[in-house]
Amino acid sequence: MTTDDHRWTDDIDSRLSAVLDADASGWLGDARVAVAESPATIRARFPAVSRKVGRGPLDPAADPDDPFVATVDDGARALLIASLPAADRPVELPELYRHGDTREKRGALRSLDLLAADPGGLDGPMRPVARDLVDDAMRTNDTRLVAAALGTAGVGVLDDEALAQAVLKCVFVGVDIDRIPRLHDRVTPELSRMMADFVHERIAAGRDVPAQVWPVIDAHPPTDRLAAIEAELDQDEARRADAARRALALRG
Repeated sequence: MTTDDHRWTDDIDSRLSAVLDADASGWLGDARVAVAESPATIRARFPAVSRKVGRGPLDPAADPDDPFVATVDDGARALLIASLPAADRPVELPELYRHGDTREKRGALRSLDLLAADPGGLDGPMRPVARDLVDDAMRTNDTRLVAAALGTAGVGVLDDEALAQAVLKCVFVGVDIDRIPRLHDRVTPELSRMMADFVHERIAAGRDVPAQVWPVIDAHPPTDRLAAIEAELDQDEARRADAARRALALRG
């Protein structure tokens, strides 16, 4: 597992300046000032962000199909939300998310990392707001929303049970759990058991498993579940035995 903290927010102003043209930079600067002075104006500006600044990766060298990669409009939307006075964020952020399309929802989710970078940024009334947004994203099957929800801040507002469910959701929808920030610090025995049960179910169906599940399982090895997985090697049904061999070969 990695220790990726999703520090995409570092130097966000300079990173955006490097990829935005003069018109886009001017629009964003004006919008930030307007939002700071009159918070309700964010409701009109937030949907316009993609059209005004673009939709490509914030890092031009990044893979545009990688759901964990922040985009230019993600960054701009996060800055607009961060421009809101602190007292207005718990009111405006849920509304921006609720009424937004997928790109707007993703920008709202990614803003959590930027807000958390300020002392107390996700304390008080903002913490339940952040948790509600993350919970909603995890109920979808949209890999970009799931990945955006599981930034450093999103993981931080989840308790162990919710994080375990989020990790299970990731393996079902194909989101790389190696990219979840500091997951190795949060693995519980229950999560290890859940991942082992997932592996066993996949083997029973003759299906492959992602290699990333094994460090999670081996953080707290569930001996009974592992024994059941290894017993699949002796299955008369060839597809189950073959699936077990493939899965166990990934364990290393």
